[in-house]
Amino acid sequence: MDTAELRDKARRHLGPHFTRGQRWRAAEMPVFVRGEGCHLFDSEGRRFLDGLSGLFCANLGHSRGDIVSAASKQMDLLPYSTNWGSAHPPAVEAASLIAELAPGDLTTTFFVNSGSEAVESALKLARQYHASKGEPRRTKIISRNMAYHGTTMGALSVTGIPKIRAPFEPLLEGVRHVPNTLGLTGDCGPAAELDCVRSIERVIAEEGAETIAAIFAEPVQNGRGALVPPDGYWPELRRICDQNGILLVSDEVICSFGRLGSWFGSARYGVTPDLITFAKGSTAGYAPLGGVIVREPVIEQLFDHGERTGFTHGATWGGHPVATAVAAATINAMREESVLSNVEHRGPQLRAGLESLQRAHRCVKDVRGTGFFYAIELMADRNTGRELTDEQSTRVLHEVLPKAFARTGVILRGDDRGATMLMVSPPLISGEEVIGELLSGIDGMLADVEADVPA
Repeated sequence: MDTAELRDKARRHLGPHFTRGQRWRAAEMPVFVRGEGCHLFDSEGRRFLDGLSGLFCANLGHSRGDIVSAASKQMDLLPYSTNWGSAHPPAVEAASLIAELAPGDLTTTFFVNSGSEAVESALKLARQYHASKGEPRRTKIISRNMAYHGTTMGALSVTGIPKIRAPFEPLLEGVRHVPNTLGLTGDCGPAAELDCVRSIERVIAEEGAETIAAIFAEPVQNGRGALVPPDGYWPELRRICDQNGILLVSDEVICSFGRLGSWFGSARYGVTPDLITFAKGSTAGYAPLGGVIVREPVIEQLFDHGERTGFTHGATWGGHPVATAVAAATINAMREESVLSNVEHRGPQLRAGLESLQRAHRCVKDVRGTGFFYAIELMADRNTGRELTDEQSTRVLHEVLPKAFARTGVILRGDDRGATMLMVSPPLISGEEVIGELLSGIDGMLADVEADVPA
């Protein structure tokens, strides 16, 4: 089947995700057919650097024989079995490995199939936990403005991005959104005195602590562009939750399994949350898998107390043998190849390169992030302080950048959640040559933006 026929069939039969109709119908809509290392190849044989790791998940690159072999062997041995009242070896192995890596007493993993399902599961788990303790009024959730937590109705309710929420409202009641940490990083003084912390305490006082089930936050917030928290922020979240009997949920769908240079992002900031949600990097993109990691006292409360013991929730594919076999293979490969050390070593190189591009291009307003996770915020002219107009932003995101990705051979993501941004998230195995290729591609993209937006 040639490329034109593939595109035609896709447009007629395949429902795209988060894709504008104009882009889906575009003549140059890419069709990728093969991956190798950090690169993808399209149906016309063109080679592209996967600068976003798929969607923050292809952490070990493409077409790894060891992970493919682990999946194939499991398919031969036991292609399917549930975790409903039974267990199977790959799920046990993956859960045990995760327990070794997770901070503190987070020792039990409840497997699902995606990040949205992980957040949905954490919501339900938090409600059932409090109900089992005789506190059924604890149903409300606090999360942050512009935070993205998923697309299922519960996860979307926790999400703080108005234009993603709007088509599906009304959503769950009892979700309050508080200021995020935009503009705050490093030493910003006592964290307890920051408005982004005090606003949480104000919401708790307004709603009543006895009605709050959980606070959801990402270690580095994706929505609004790789927001690295200020010093002391996460310990303050932990203090507030402990003081008020609230569960702290660290949404690490992006920030776990090495993206920030550590197994789990919350541990990087010195905190043990009550629940960790994960997905993406847990299988390096080779199979669908997500999950919730739960602290021992929380799981013990659910299984040993209350009228209904156990967690009243499940999914047909949760803890699928092939997916969990892939997760175990991914974790073992990351350990054997010192992937986290590579991120720690190469991360400063990536940051330095991006900051150099910021100095060289008037259209770069800010560079934010850490590890192998960055956002480049764009404007019209940094020298004069002129922002992009709405028309310019739309053209940059929907015309200039897609063409620049094709021209440079580097795939990134244009983002409009609160600003005009480029998201950067290379595979965790990227070495000096790949980072150089990535930075060169970004240099070309920024030049294309400046050619389109006059100084």
